[in-house]
Amino acid sequence: MSEHHAPAAAAHPGHPALPVPSGRPSLGSARSLHWRAAASPLAVAAVSVAGLALVATVDPHTPGRYPTCPLLWLTGLYCPGCGSLRAMHDLAHLDVAAAWGMNPLLLVVLPFLVLAWFAWTRRALLDVPRRRLAHPAWIWAVLAVVLGYAVLRNVPALAPWLAP
Repeated sequence: MSEHHAPAAAAHPGHPALPVPSGRPSLGSARSLHWRAAASPLAVAAVSVAGLALVATVDPHTPGRYPTCPLLWLTGLYCPGCGSLRAMHDLAHLDVAAAWGMNPLLLVVLPFLVLAWFAWTRRALLDVPRRRLAHPAWIWAVLAVVLGYAVLRNVPALAPWLAP
């Protein structure tokens, strides 16, 4: 019997008894890790690190180095993501205050994105099924915050604090 299985289930006639999974995989054995399932979160991490390296070395504060936000270009309005490249550049250079000035929402959301990535990676490695994406109330709350931020950062009186 393996360390990952409960006692064997009763066998049906003509079928051998098989161990029943205990539902608690161990990190102690490389065999218990599901590296193939972790390919997606690990690929996201690799692309994120490569993107951060690019943004850290090619300064987005210099006009013309990156494309303009389509919403800003078409309407003159800032989207919730405007200033994120500059904020990531500033974070890569450990200038948190400048990053906050470019996109405060990014700095608030980034720790949650990192935690979500760790949870995703853990679930993939340990083959733990996801119960559901998120409770609908959380989805609506996030949507309300992002849309509210998009509106508020375009209010002229709030521009000194929210515009990139």
